[in-house]
Amino acid sequence: QVQFVESGGGLVQAGGSLRLSCAASGSTFRSNAFGWYRQAPGKQRELVAAISSGSGGITKYADSVKGRFTISRENAKNTVYLQMNSLWPEDTAVYYCNRGYYSPVDSWGQGTQVTVSS
Repeated sequence: QVQFVESGGGLVQAGGSLRLSCAASGSTFRSNAFGWYRQAPGKQRELVAAISSGSGGITKYADSVKGRFTISRENAKNTVYLQMNSLWPEDTAVYYCNRGYYSPVDSWGQGTQVTVSS
C-alpha cells in the first residue's frame, strides 16, 4: 500500500496555469506507473493522465486535457507532477494521484482542490 500527498492546487482564472505535485511513499517508486485523477461535484472520478514506470515513461491523457496538461515524474523525489495550462472552468475538481497506468491500485489521499474561475 502506497500513501499519497497531493499539493499545488488553488484558485486561478480561466487561461491560467497550475502545477500539481504528488508525493508517494515507499521504496518501489521507480517500478510503478502513476496516474492523476479528478472528481468534480456530482461527477465520477476520472483518469486525467498517466505515466508508465521506468525510463522514457509512456504517457496518456484524457481527450479533454490533451495538449494542455503534462504528466511527469521525478524518481529521486518520489514525486509525480501534473502541469496544467490553459485551464478552463470545466477543469474545476479535486485532483488525486494513485498507482496504476489504467486504473487505481491504492487507497485515495485527500487530493488537492483546483478551482478555475471565468
